[in-house]
Formats: sequence, structure tokens, C-alpha cells
Amino acid sequence: MLDVRRMQVLRAVVSSGSVTGAAAVLGYTPSAVSQQIAALEKEARTELLERVGRGVRPTAAGLLLTGYADTISRQVAEAETALADLLAGRTGRLSVRYFATAGASLVAPAVARLRTEHPGVQIELKLIDPEDPLPDVREGRADLALVVGPTEREGVRSLHLLDDPYLAVLPEGHRLADASDLELSDLADEPWVGSEWPGPCLDAQLAACEAAGFRPRFVVESEDYVTAQGFVAAGLGVSLVPRLGLGVGVRPGVVVRELRSPQPSRSIYAAVRETAPPQPALRAFIAALRAAAGAA
Repeated sequence: MLDVRRMQVLRAVVSSGSVTGAAAVLGYTPSAVSQQIAALEKEARTELLERVGRGVRPTAAGLLLTGYADTISRQVAEAETALADLLAGRTGRLSVRYFATAGASLVAPAVARLRTEHPGVQIELKLIDPEDPLPDVREGRADLALVVGPTEREGVRSLHLLDDPYLAVLPEGHRLADASDLELSDLADEPWVGSEWPGPCLDAQLAACEAAGFRPRFVVESEDYVTAQGFVAAGLGVSLVPRLGLGVGVRPGVVVRELRSPQPSRSIYAAVRETAPPQPALRAFIAALRAAAGAA
């Protein structure tokens, strides 16, 4: 196999026209340069230089290897530049998993900010409702996932972004519609329209209701915030929708009221792999998510 470093010595000899000139450029002794060329000729099984007066010139084989040495030198320089850009966060590729209501309020502004500050970073986005994205994070198929948590999975670290409180959604004309805010227990005897898939979001609702002394009586299961508002507008019951879930707008025919004593809330986290190597692009995206969470 040809030694790449010796090929670069050959390149220096050909460029300077002499062994002495190459030695001065490389900081070697002329004897050391001659030894490197001799070893490369042994690897190539042919002569690479011929004497011309006081200098040397490449043979056809020497000229061929010098051309490849030029290419290798350029590629190494490009690799060094690309590596520097990656380590500085100017380039890179991120794979992100997110759920629907976090998309518009958190992911979209974070991606927009990252593209402005780090235009060379590519982001792959995948909606995961109602899938569990944590295996992808733990096994390295995703760099980050937005989840409701915190998560307690081996190999996954949770970074808190924000708490997203639930609001009461009532039909227009409901007996409680004129109240500025409500206690959660005010809804104890109402029929309820479900708005969540089974999981941590629904668990947050049920835990708050239990703390208020009741268990909600669900008459409709919608598992979708827009659909839940439709059922509420039709007078089928009341519902709870997180503040981010109302980001698409409030449907006609319903009113939204703050809740207290207690106020149900879900906590949104960014989940990353514990053993992931440092990624400047990932740090920049997490910073952008936190900025978006502060604005939300």
C-alpha cells in the first residue's frame, strides 16, 4: 500500500524541482527526503524521479502519484474545514421527534431561529403522536424528542422546557361561562369530553381531578383538541385543553376559562441521549427551544 505521507514528500520534491528544495519546505534533511522517496519507490515498484542536471523531474509514475497527492491534500484541507464547521455548530444534521401541539408553538420558531443563526444545519422533523419517541432517542435514531414528562428511562436525559396549564372549555351559554375563572371542582358534576390519548397528558388531568376530590365522567372520547372543542360547542360536555393546544384558535360556540385549586398542568421536556457526544448544533437547537418556550 502506498504511504500517503511519502506521497506528500514526492509532491514537495516535484513542486520545488529538487530534493534540497523539498527538504527546506518540509523542514527535513535532504537525506531524510531521499530516504522517503526511496521507500515510496519500493512501495510503487518503479522509479518516480530522474535526475536532470542538479535537479530532478518526475517520471510518468511520479507525475501520476503527484496528481493524486494533490487531490489528497485538497481533500484533507476540505475535511479539516468541514470538521471545524461541524465542531463550531455551523453545520450538522439533527433528527427531531415532536408531538403536534409542541410543533407550532415550540418546534417551528426554534427551527426558524436555528436556520437564521446556523443555516448550514439540516433538521429532520418527524411527528410522533401518539408514538413513544424515547427508544429512537436512546438508540441514537433521533437526537432529540419533545415529550410530556419528565421521563425516567435508562439512557435518556430530560431537560425541562415549560409547564403548559390546562384551561376549561365550556359551551357558550353554560352556567359557568360568565365566571372569570373556575375551581376545578366546579366541573365535578359535568359530563366531560375527553381531549387526550391515554398517557402522561391524560394522567395530569386525572391527577388534578383526584386532588380536587372527584373523577371526571367522560361521555365522549375525542383524543383531539379541535374535535373536543366541536363536541363542547355541540353541548355534549365540558373539556380541558392545554394552553398550547389552543394555539390553533378557539372554535366558535365555546368559551375558555382559567382553572385553579388545583390548576391541571402538563410539563414539556426535551429528551436527549445521555451518552451522546457533544453536538454544538444540538446545543443551539435546545437554546432555540428554550427561547420559544419562554415566548410561549
